[in-house]
Amino acid sequence: MEEDDVDIIDDEHLNSMLVFPPDVQQAIEQVLPSNDPLDKPDFNAVEYINSLFPTEQSLANIDDVINRMRLKIRRLDDNIRGVVRGQTNAGQDGRQALSEAQKAIQELFKRIKDIKEKADKSEQMVKEITRDIKQLDHAKRHLTSSITTLNHLHMLVGGVDALESLTRRRQYGEVANLLQGVINVMEHFQKYMSIPQIRQLADKVKKIQTELGIQILADFEDAFNSQGGKLVSNQAQLAEACLVVNVLDPKVKKDLLKFFVKLQLQEYVVLFGENQDVAWLDKIDRRYAWLKRALVECEEKFGRMFPRDWDIEERICVEFCNITRSELSKIMQNRSSEIDVKLLLFAIKRTTTFEALVAKRYSGATLRPIGEDPTIPIAKIDTPEMPTNPFEIDDAIDQAVEVKTVLKPKPSPFQGIVSQCFEPHLHIYIQSQDRYLGELIQQFVSDFHSHGPPRMESDESGAILPSSADLFVAYKNCMVQCSNLSTGAPLLSLTATFQKYLREYASRLLTNNLPKTQAGQGASTTVGAMGINISALLKEGLKESTSEAPKFTPEEQYLVCSLLCTAEYCLDTTLQLEEKLKEKVDTTLVDKINLNAEMDVFHGVISNCIQLLVQDLESACDPALSAMNKVNWAAIETVGDQSSYVTAITSHIKQTLPVIRDNLASARKYFTQFCIKFVNTFIPRFVSHLYKCKPISTVGAEQLLLDTHSLKTVLLDLPSIGSKVSRKAPASYTKIVVKGMTKAEMILKVVMSPADPPQSFVDNYIKLIADRDTGNFQKVLDMKSLKRSDQNAMLDLFRTRVPRGEGQTNSPTAHQEHEGSRIRRLEKLIKRR
Repeated sequence: MEEDDVDIIDDEHLNSMLVFPPDVQQAIEQVLPSNDPLDKPDFNAVEYINSLFPTEQSLANIDDVINRMRLKIRRLDDNIRGVVRGQTNAGQDGRQALSEAQKAIQELFKRIKDIKEKADKSEQMVKEITRDIKQLDHAKRHLTSSITTLNHLHMLVGGVDALESLTRRRQYGEVANLLQGVINVMEHFQKYMSIPQIRQLADKVKKIQTELGIQILADFEDAFNSQGGKLVSNQAQLAEACLVVNVLDPKVKKDLLKFFVKLQLQEYVVLFGENQDVAWLDKIDRRYAWLKRALVECEEKFGRMFPRDWDIEERICVEFCNITRSELSKIMQNRSSEIDVKLLLFAIKRTTTFEALVAKRYSGATLRPIGEDPTIPIAKIDTPEMPTNPFEIDDAIDQAVEVKTVLKPKPSPFQGIVSQCFEPHLHIYIQSQDRYLGELIQQFVSDFHSHGPPRMESDESGAILPSSADLFVAYKNCMVQCSNLSTGAPLLSLTATFQKYLREYASRLLTNNLPKTQAGQGASTTVGAMGINISALLKEGLKESTSEAPKFTPEEQYLVCSLLCTAEYCLDTTLQLEEKLKEKVDTTLVDKINLNAEMDVFHGVISNCIQLLVQDLESACDPALSAMNKVNWAAIETVGDQSSYVTAITSHIKQTLPVIRDNLASARKYFTQFCIKFVNTFIPRFVSHLYKCKPISTVGAEQLLLDTHSLKTVLLDLPSIGSKVSRKAPASYTKIVVKGMTKAEMILKVVMSPADPPQSFVDNYIKLIADRDTGNFQKVLDMKSLKRSDQNAMLDLFRTRVPRGEGQTNSPTAHQEHEGSRIRRLEKLIKRR
């Protein structure tokens, strides 16, 4: 291409010709990748020229650049002409390839059609070949079935004729085998019952079975009636007849057994009739002795006559039990006034012993539901050391042996088969147990009063009263004996009796034997009788608060701890008793077993014991607190060691706490409760006495702060004081002590702070104590012994600082607290009088 031939084309027209869609452009880049700027879709001629000639000096090479561009254009034209010429014959080659492909497809279709036609011809040929084979198979099957049916028919006809003949001759041994075969053959003709001849043969077989049943029953009746139920001569024939009965209708076997069992018990019904002397409960063991002799005699005489699987002896025993139960029920109902507990227990004991022996000898197959296995494996268990709690014995046995699966034996069907007749009369036994337990409680009370409380040993913790273990052992014996007789209403009645005497034991043996306090003199009676002025009485009580209150002796402390440990034992054992009762009683009555009220009673006894121990230690500390109020804290000039009242309180605590802790070694959780209750009452009392220490100088407040810190240290170490083993106090206890004693320390720090300026003093009080009560703020002002005018100014400032309503002392709550304080002071004064 010459330079003169190049036409100048408008830029916009050129751009519209060279712009391709994005997908076309992407395909071109994949097929013909290029880094040449001229191939880019966003080519800019100006930028490209600027890149070739970035400076004016580069224009000197413009001729070289133009020559390279022309050379490149010529090469591109040559490539385009070669490609166009190469595509001239492409269309003709494509049409020729398509024609050849179509011809190949038509040839393939013809071959597939030929194969299908040949397959159809082959299938038709196979059907023609197998048609004759199927006909032969059907013919063979029908021929075999016909031969088998004819053989069965021959056997059936011959068997029926033979059965008629053997039945007339009473050859039962051959009849038994033949009859079973005939019945089996008849099952093959069930689908041919529409044929008259087959139906006639089936009717003959049923008739023969009926005649055999009637004939065998008649033979047994004739044989035993002629001998009076004694040994018969034709036992072999009757034994073979029993084999025939096994094949006959089960009703025949049932009638035969009913006849034989009734015949064997005829003598028993006569000997032990209702009007006979031996029929009464005092001679009940003669009934069981008669059955033993009758079973031995039956085994000797008729043991070989009846098949083993008939369980003839067990059936006689079961019928004997049913008759005995019915007869005893009638006799006891008619002569109920003659029954006493001794006679009733004698009869029950003999009867349950008899039932146990029968359960060991017989499997109960005649009583169990069909298909139930009469034998259940029982896990072997070693006997461990027996615990103190009688209701934990079974649990200890279970824990001694590791068994993945324990198979519990089902109760024997003979259990209660006779003894259930005594259940309507068990109220006599319940009443006797009521009397027995009442006498036992009275004996416990007498023994306690005669021998006194349990003796205190130097190295022994609070001992459990022996009477509590004896009581629960008696409970267990009564429960086991009653549950063996009945698990229904009588056991519920016995449970009510248990509940009655559990409450009585808690009242007469535990609560009534607690050491008497001064409050037992009847405060309300004194006030009502004397008509004392309450305000004067409170003032007098404040004056007498310094007198030392009576303190428990070590023996009394030991007694309180022993009663507490006994109550804990009774509480745990009552829970075990409830669980055992629920296991014994019928499932429909489980919800009616509830001993929560009795357990609450023992909880109350434990709380009373803890409260007595707390009051005893508080009363020992009261004189020291009163001595603290008598000190002139305004005259203290120097801060020394802890004050004498702190030493006295510490001495009382160190003297009392180890004794209580050792006595409650077996009830550690209740010792912790004792410590928590003590600090919950002692710390508010200490704070109350602290408010009464007025006036106080700054040095006096520092001495009190030192004393408070000493007391705080003693109280934090309270649970482990005097213990050889260092044990950390519970977190809940430590939290109570820290919170209460920190308040006392903050009060003293406020007292130590300067009263001038008043605003800083009030802010410091609110910040340290965080108490919004105006009365308490007034007490702090009294401790600083400020002038009345200064106090009023500070009170007004305090009321402005406190949100409205929070500092009001005339609120109902504050009034109730004030009244409660006055009542407590009144009660304290009455106790001291």
